[in-house]
Amino acid sequence: MKKIISFFFLVCFLFGIVLIYSCKKDPVIPTLTTTDPTNITINSVTTGGVITKDGGKEITAYGVCWSTTNNPIVSDSHTIDGTGTGSFISNLTALLPGTTYYIRAYATNSAGTAYGNEVIFNTNVADVDGNTYKTVTLGTQVWMAENLKTTKYFNGNPIPTTISDISREISPKYQWAYGNDESNVPIYGRLYSWYTVTDSRNICPTGWHVPTDVEWETLKSYLGGELIAGGKLKETGTAHWQSPNTGATNETGFSALPDGYRNYSSFVSIQITGYFWSISQDLSVPTQGLGQSMRWDNSILLKGGYIKPSGCSVRCLRNL
Repeated sequence: MKKIISFFFLVCFLFGIVLIYSCKKDPVIPTLTTTDPTNITINSVTTGGVITKDGGKEITAYGVCWSTTNNPIVSDSHTIDGTGTGSFISNLTALLPGTTYYIRAYATNSAGTAYGNEVIFNTNVADVDGNTYKTVTLGTQVWMAENLKTTKYFNGNPIPTTISDISREISPKYQWAYGNDESNVPIYGRLYSWYTVTDSRNICPTGWHVPTDVEWETLKSYLGGELIAGGKLKETGTAHWQSPNTGATNETGFSALPDGYRNYSSFVSIQITGYFWSISQDLSVPTQGLGQSMRWDNSILLKGGYIKPSGCSVRCLRNL
C-alpha cells in the first residue's frame, strides 16, 4: 500500500513539473522607447531609452544605434550602455556637423534585439567665426534655424562694415549689426548687402549656401503657400515680434525673427518685419535682388525686390 501511495505522489510530482514547464512562455524580445535628443552640438548629442519589459529574459545589452539613413540597427554605429531594464542615457559623439541623423534605442535578450521608436534630429553647424547654428529639416531641405552672424567670408576674408551713407557706392559689400549695436547680433544675427551674399567667396559654412529664389519658393510651397507660410516660420510670442504677431506658430522650428533692414544710411523695422535675401536678381528691376519677408501683423511669406545695397538677413541652406 505504501508503495502505491509513494508511486502516486511521484506521478503527481512529475505531472506538476511537466505542467509548469508546459505553461511557461517562451521569452520574447524586449519593449522600449527612444528618448528625444537634447544637448545637440555640431558633433554630439544626448539621448537614450526607456526599457519597460525585458521579454522574460535578462537583457544582456542596450544602447542607441544611429545612421544617416532611416531604421538604424546594431550593425550601424551604436553605443553599449549596460544591461537590465529601466531608463538609460547615451552620449553620441564624433557626429558630422549640419547632418540629419536617425536614431533608435535598442535592447537585446536571448530572444533577439528590439528597437524603440525612430527619432530624427540635425546636428548644429558652425561658421568660419565659430558661431554655431541650430538646423531644421523642412521637406527635402535643411535650413539654418538662426540668422547668420559671420563677419567673414568662408575663406577667412573679413566682410567690412560701415556707419556711412553708401548711396554713392556701386556695389557695396558690407555686414552690419542692427543699429551698429553688437548686442543685437546674438538674437537677430547680422544684416548683409546683396553684393555680399552673392560674392563667390561665400558667407555660409562649407556645404551650405545662400538660397535661390526658387529654393525659397520650394519652402513656401511645402508649407502650404505664401498666405500661411510666414506664420509657420515665425517665432511665437512677442518677446521679439511686435504684438500681436498674427498667425505665428513656429511649427517648423525655423524661428524667424523681425530683424528689420538697413537702407543706404539707416536701420528700420526691427520687431516689425524680417527680410531674408536670396541670391537671385529681380529681372524686372536690375537694381534689386529678390528676397522674402514676414511681418508682425499677418501670416504671409512675401517675395519682394529689395535694393541691392540694403542690409537683410541670411538663412543658409544645406547643399543637396
